[in-house]
Amino acid sequence: MVKRLKEVDAVIVGMGWTGAIMARELTKAGLTVVGLERGADMTPQQDFALPKIRDELRYTQRMELVQDPALETLTFRNRGSERALPMRRMGSFLPGSGLGGSGNLWGGLLFRYLPSDHLCRSHIAQRYGAGVIPQDMTIQDWAMTYAELEPHYDKFDKLSGVSGKAGNLRGEKIKGGNVFEGPRQNEYPNPPLKMTESALMFEQAARELGYNPFPQPICNSSRPYTNSEGLELGACVYCGHCDRAGCQSNAKAWPLTCIMPALRSDPRFTLRPKSWATRVLYEKAARKVTGVLYTDLSSGEEYEQPAGLVVLSAYVFGNVSLMFHSGIGEPYDPVTGKGALGKNYCYQLSRMGVTMYFENKEFNPFMGAPGSSMALDDFNGDNFDHAGLGFLGGSRFACGHSDGRPIGYRPVPPGTPRWGSEWKRATQKWYGKAASIAVSGSNYANRNNYLDLDPTYKDALGRPLLRLTYNFVENDYKVMEYTLAAAAKIAQAMNPTVIGPIRSRRGDYDIAPYQSTHNTGGTIMGSDPKTSVVNRYLQSWDADNLFIMGSSTFPQQSANNPTAPAGALAYWAAEAIVGSYLKSPGPLVHA
Repeated sequence: MVKRLKEVDAVIVGMGWTGAIMARELTKAGLTVVGLERGADMTPQQDFALPKIRDELRYTQRMELVQDPALETLTFRNRGSERALPMRRMGSFLPGSGLGGSGNLWGGLLFRYLPSDHLCRSHIAQRYGAGVIPQDMTIQDWAMTYAELEPHYDKFDKLSGVSGKAGNLRGEKIKGGNVFEGPRQNEYPNPPLKMTESALMFEQAARELGYNPFPQPICNSSRPYTNSEGLELGACVYCGHCDRAGCQSNAKAWPLTCIMPALRSDPRFTLRPKSWATRVLYEKAARKVTGVLYTDLSSGEEYEQPAGLVVLSAYVFGNVSLMFHSGIGEPYDPVTGKGALGKNYCYQLSRMGVTMYFENKEFNPFMGAPGSSMALDDFNGDNFDHAGLGFLGGSRFACGHSDGRPIGYRPVPPGTPRWGSEWKRATQKWYGKAASIAVSGSNYANRNNYLDLDPTYKDALGRPLLRLTYNFVENDYKVMEYTLAAAAKIAQAMNPTVIGPIRSRRGDYDIAPYQSTHNTGGTIMGSDPKTSVVNRYLQSWDADNLFIMGSSTFPQQSANNPTAPAGALAYWAAEAIVGSYLKSPGPLVHA
């Protein structure tokens, strides 16, 4: 029997970055807020202290902080004509589990999207003509411009204490920073991290070729920092254990250190861990939701949490699944093109790059951080002329040693056996002599890539699993090939003894090997309810008191990581809720 709880002002599903930001902003406005988190409660002091934190086997290989697919997973197929099968082990992407979500796993890279990324379709049509956009490429403009979102990007910068160097400060281009970025009103809160030798070699080679390298912005503080919530971060110690784990020096920004201490001290906020939200209670005729149904994973009991406002801030698949199971929104049909729920699923073109080997070098790969790298945006988005190239989009480059952990980091030149004594000798020789240029490409929406419910397989509660239909298309392959060739040119200019392999691909997308945790789409934003799920304030077109946070609202995926725009959008939506919706509940944008 479902137990009905006392009504609160707002209930938030998922307590990662966006859920924590929204909870904090709503409690500041005086609202009572319940945060539902499917995973366990965690604190840095109890769960991420030395000596257990530096454990590659536990966190990187056995993925302790990653969602358990035995509880809930998704099914996958490359084409709509195929039968989808369950993903039995998380591989290609790693949704987080526990308070903080995927914010616990990330390496801390914090790139804003380019102004042209925010106006993807209209920018391309204006520069090259609408005819260059393939008919099956369903890209859309964001529902707000970069300029409108910039103050909220700035808020997230100050919350996370990001380290970097501005390249466009209030319209003035600054050498040494990212000259392609949109105008920033403020410099980064902290200066860049120290660069590794390989990063400096990349910088020199790229500049000699006429490119514009810059320090990769990172949410690892380069010095002690007090954030916008008055919470303190330490300085990075370059231990190389940033991703898939917490930070023992308290330097990496994540929800557990940047927001949760403030929320925990606020009596208006209640955290309910191990609470699996299963359905949003929806009254279609009234255009509203009345609360959330959830299962307590500790007891198995089912609860109804009534609320005047519901915010979905789970991972992409969690948000989309909840909308399907709640009957909110029209499911997308790839045949007719009608409906928007599940539409425009995108990923990112990752696991690409060039590896170099230097006989006369001895790098220090086990000391570093993702921010100890130089990045390059010359081939990102529309920063280069696409006329006549036959594709749209681009890639971001980065070079520098960031971890060198002994299990996962075993670079060997082409032709080396995959096992045996010769492989052992090669790993010993080249461990300190290899460096790579990583290439991360954009992924523009395609008509045939989408999410829906699987007709066969069910989760631990008996509900249909979410089904992912996704594959690379010709535009993706051309982005990979063109930008990899540019990366290889820089690699050659670094004068390695051996170059290769150049990690490219043709053929179907493979969901098994890790690529990136940068999934987007499924509840996309827009100006038309026929082609989007939420409006420009991330408010559902179908229920005025339902808002959706995170990268599930992105119409397509940039080459940059989605955390910065996701954080900025949370502040953007919170401002609209507090400043407008609470004063006059109803649609913030009329269809």
